[in-house]
Amino acid sequence: MAHLLVGAAFLGSLPINSLLSHAGEPSAAQSAIPKQIAAAVPAAASPSAQAAPAPSADLPAAERATAEAAPVAPVSEGPADAQGRVQLPADIAALPVEHAVLVAPPQVPPPITRRHAAHVILQLEVREQVMRMADGVDYTFWTFGGSVPGSFLRVREGDLVEFHLNNHPSSKLPHNIDLHAVNGPGGGAASTFTAPGHSSQFTFQALNPGLYVYHCATAPVPMHIGNGMYGLILVEPKNGLPPVDREYYVMQGDFYTTGPNGEPGLQSFDMAKSIDERPTYVLFNGAVGSLVGDRALTAKVGETVRLFFGVGGPNLTSSFHIIGEIFDRVYPEGALNQPQENVQTTMVPSGGAVMVEFKVNVPGTYVMVDHSLSRAFNKGALGMLKVDGPANRVIYSGKEVDEVYLGSQAPAGSESAKREAELQVKIQREISANPVIAGLTKEAQIERGKQVFMGVCFACHQPDGKGLPGVYPPLAKSDFLMADRDRATRIVLKGLTGPVTVNGKTFNSVMPPQESVLTEQQVADVLTFVVNSWGNSGEAFKVDDVRRVKSTNP
Repeated sequence: MAHLLVGAAFLGSLPINSLLSHAGEPSAAQSAIPKQIAAAVPAAASPSAQAAPAPSADLPAAERATAEAAPVAPVSEGPADAQGRVQLPADIAALPVEHAVLVAPPQVPPPITRRHAAHVILQLEVREQVMRMADGVDYTFWTFGGSVPGSFLRVREGDLVEFHLNNHPSSKLPHNIDLHAVNGPGGGAASTFTAPGHSSQFTFQALNPGLYVYHCATAPVPMHIGNGMYGLILVEPKNGLPPVDREYYVMQGDFYTTGPNGEPGLQSFDMAKSIDERPTYVLFNGAVGSLVGDRALTAKVGETVRLFFGVGGPNLTSSFHIIGEIFDRVYPEGALNQPQENVQTTMVPSGGAVMVEFKVNVPGTYVMVDHSLSRAFNKGALGMLKVDGPANRVIYSGKEVDEVYLGSQAPAGSESAKREAELQVKIQREISANPVIAGLTKEAQIERGKQVFMGVCFACHQPDGKGLPGVYPPLAKSDFLMADRDRATRIVLKGLTGPVTVNGKTFNSVMPPQESVLTEQQVADVLTFVVNSWGNSGEAFKVDDVRRVKSTNP
């Protein structure tokens, strides 16, 4: 009875045209039902129902007799063994057998070095499990291989792939898989509809080289994809890919939770938000901060990096960009033919993929984003590539000049401009000695600091100073900020990497140095603003304070 209910539920979830088949061919729905279910489903839904259906008792007797006598064309499926498995031609059956290597993202299996086809056995497990979506936020992800995205699959053009989909007994629902690399109806979906505690198998030949998305195609499809059921499969060309120093695997997905962004606790899928395409989170590799801090991608100066990037969806496209890098080669849509060169941002559709390659020339932290930037800085589509090695000041000098600029009032660097700057310093010192004027000056400094903050800092720390939970620590009522003024100054100037505890919560991200971006006055102004905003209260920072900290070693 349980099998009957599952099978009936599956059939009920399919559109009506998927239940209809062409003359003499089994429907996709019929092919999708596991044998254990089919045994309990009425004959009309059985995948082996090749006999003509019984004529209706409502037909006139003459018409019934004609229908009963009509021959039924056999279904041609090729030779098969007693268990229904395809009997392969001798040359294909003789291929050497190997088992696919599966690793968790952002890593990928090693490149394929053989120059011949193989019989590749690929075992992929479906698991429904609670995992972290953001700090304090959990979600029941539906996964291929226990991760979001699912395991990276790597085969070679011409390989015969024996694909096993195993649905863990703890799963609540049946699942299947549509591999965009498959030539055949449904991309394998009809052949892999698998109830919990069951395993399905089918084979396909990898005919077309390229980088392809795979995803669950069980109804409702947007819900299954929206819960994390997507990944990439690479079909390497016969002669392989050019060697590179590093390969990484990143996918973007949009997630729809019942609670707002950052609401703690176990969240569930919100179908209404999904239909309206209003994602709560847009994530790289399934979680806020999945590719920052000690989880960031890494490389060394002079190395060539290859990224396999895909978009699972279910709804949004991605404007993939790495801040401070230019893609040397881009293979749009994952097509491994003539690449585009010198590309700044590449558009990747939902259900699509791209392969990009670039050489890193100078050290630093490079931020990967969806350049629809609210998704990056407010919803989570952000990652980092940390590059170590010697600087090259010819390629990138860093800030070289920081001088007074008076616009049309005087030529920059003239004697009058320098004298004006000296007088401004003297005026500031005199003002500081007068408490009343000093108070007004602090207010003006706060206003200037607010402008700096909204221009440079707000994307990470947010306009309300609360930061991004689990990624960027709050400045509002921050015990860490208010405890040590010199430390706060040093962090703005020199940056900060590694874990810190703020208001009892640990954050492990990167604060980029602002020493080459902000003037000493701007550093003093923005610090004065943040220590006097959002419930904080502190003394004004002076340029002399900034200069003193700047001159000392951290």
